[in-house]
Amino acid sequence: MDQPVKLAKVNRVLGRTGNTGNVTQVRVEFMDSDSGGRSIVRNIKGPVREGDIICLLEWEREARRLR
Repeated sequence: MDQPVKLAKVNRVLGRTGNTGNVTQVRVEFMDSDSGGRSIVRNIKGPVREGDIICLLEWEREARRLR
């Protein structure tokens, strides 16, 4: 059972979050044509930098902003 995925490009690294700082909050922009350049904020675990392409299994939920 294959789930659809969406590709997104990391535009900006916003900061580190989580109890120990092991999660990075980033702004990503969808690469498909039907999204029209829509961008959202997501939390990513693991190494990430600007320009990386990530594969999102779930793309409707947006992360809360850092305070």
